Amino acid sequence: MIDYLLVIPVLLPLAAGGIMLLSPAKNRKLFLWSAETVVVINSILVWALLLTGTGRENGVVLLHLSPELKVILRPDGTGSVFAGLVAFLWPLAMLYAFEYMEHDIRQRSFFAFYVMTYGVTLGIALSGSLLSLYLFYEMLTLVTFPLVLHYRDADSRKAARKYLYYSIGGAAFGFLGLVFVLSVGGSSDFVQGGVPALREAVESRDLLLLIYVLAFAGFGVKAALFPVQKWLPSASVAPTPVTALLHAVAVVKAGAFAIIRLTYFSFGPDMLRGTWAQYTVGGLALFTIAYGSTMACKEIHFKKRLAYSTIANLSYVLMGCCMMSEAGLFAALSHLVIHAIMKICAFFCAGAVMHKADRHHVYELNGLGRRMPVTFACFTIAGLSLTGMPLFAGFISKWNLAMAALTEGTVFGIIAVCVLLYSALMTGIYMMTVVVRAYFPGRGFDYNTLKEIRDPTWRMLLPIGLFAALLILLGVWSGPLMNFLTAVAKGVL
Repeated sequence: MIDYLLVIPVLLPLAAGGIMLLSPAKNRKLFLWSAETVVVINSILVWALLLTGTGRENGVVLLHLSPELKVILRPDGTGSVFAGLVAFLWPLAMLYAFEYMEHDIRQRSFFAFYVMTYGVTLGIALSGSLLSLYLFYEMLTLVTFPLVLHYRDADSRKAARKYLYYSIGGAAFGFLGLVFVLSVGGSSDFVQGGVPALREAVESRDLLLLIYVLAFAGFGVKAALFPVQKWLPSASVAPTPVTALLHAVAVVKAGAFAIIRLTYFSFGPDMLRGTWAQYTVGGLALFTIAYGSTMACKEIHFKKRLAYSTIANLSYVLMGCCMMSEAGLFAALSHLVIHAIMKICAFFCAGAVMHKADRHHVYELNGLGRRMPVTFACFTIAGLSLTGMPLFAGFISKWNLAMAALTEGTVFGIIAVCVLLYSALMTGIYMMTVVVRAYFPGRGFDYNTLKEIRDPTWRMLLPIGLFAALLILLGVWSGPLMNFLTAVAKGVL
């Protein structure tokens, strides 16, 4: 009976968001802290369920679509990684949004959909089958669409349409993968190593490889895989609390997480390793890394530069996934977690600059390091971590990726390491350019032009500071997290 508690973290935010959308919200402070309370309680419940292993054996069926098709929640080790990450980040993101959105005229709808997105993302994380994941994956598009559209100006409408078209198109290819997994494998339940009947379908192997590549590309839309990545920089017009979660946790990570599930828990790495399908999707991931890193160097809009960085870093996760090995899965999971912290920290710093200084382009950031010392200190930490500097968390996950690639002992693995090195160089350029401008604006710079600019209040600085501190902590003491992820990759948890 206790397994039914798994339903609460998914349904509570959906119900609370619906009530918030319909409530008059006359008392803003009460409205906001009620929303934060719901999110905090939900996160505590998620962590309690994960730590006690609730539902791991049998799970809980949400509904039967037919006698054979059921929507089931059943968290395993991989799902627990994603669910735990989401539960940790969301309350802090909500707190950050209080100050960022304080003068916005559509706060009720914003926070309502923000809370609902939390529940849907947890549905993806806790899904026990590809069918369940696919249904929540589609719901994610619906609840995040109003957030991208939030400002309702011409740019927002254009970005929201692009996001919707890309997401629906990608989901169609993902659905194709689901159909074949069900029809050939007889079940869409997640199994470490892949669905047994699917792995044994030798006579259908060539067709299944084609379907895998198409489904990979379909789920890759939300992971911003080239050439279906254009929606992501466009979505930067949304409020920063939205883009931070779109680019760091909810949407893009849902795409990468779905691909991990598709590869290791549906089709199976043994079936894919050494085939043309592995090298096709791996090649796409490597090209996307190089593309995103290069475009980030060229981009002068602050948030869009970080968006291109996300495009590159999401394909780091996909690159690890494409190794089709235990080491590859471990590396993919480690970067999935660490990148989320790095990127949400960087986006929140960019949002603080936009909120307090009204600066949106890199060339406008000169001298702000002195006026916003906490914000830019944290941004520097995030930048060094993204670059992969030792003693910062990003070094750990990139090291894991490089080791997984070299363990392959193939030309693909060597090319992957070369691409990682190129991306690290580009990351150092596009992140440190911002830092240098902020702290060293040039001889004769007039700081009086910035005298009204200050760091934001504690509501924004607390999440930013916690994320920056965590990047340092994980950089020097990552053992417990890495040991946990190793056990997950081995299938022990």
